[in-house]
Amino acid sequence: QVQLVESGGGLVQPGGSLRLSCAASGSIFSIYAMGWYRQAPGKERELVARITTDGSTVYADSVKGRFTISRGNAKSTVYLQMNSLKPEDTAVYYCCAATLTLSSWGQGTQVTVSS
Repeated sequence: QVQLVESGGGLVQPGGSLRLSCAASGSIFSIYAMGWYRQAPGKERELVARITTDGSTVYADSVKGRFTISRGNAKSTVYLQMNSLKPEDTAVYYCCAATLTLSSWGQGTQVTVSS
């Protein structure tokens, strides 16, 4: 079983930056990808970014060029650097870790972009 804990959310003004962190623990050796999803009020959860064990990354078009996903020295830690934040980035951000058999989710961290 994999446990995930997100941190780093908060309130930021448009144009500001935040860095989210996700720490995985438990059965981490079978994880082949970790990523960030977000869910805004009234909307479906959507992929923001993900990174695989070989370092390849994918981003949603809406965040490409503004957000960067990266791994810590330990592959069980993943970060999301968010720059040039927009009000439409406001959402609960969830960390996800994927194995061949299941995906594990964190509890989420709120990101609010507002003046």
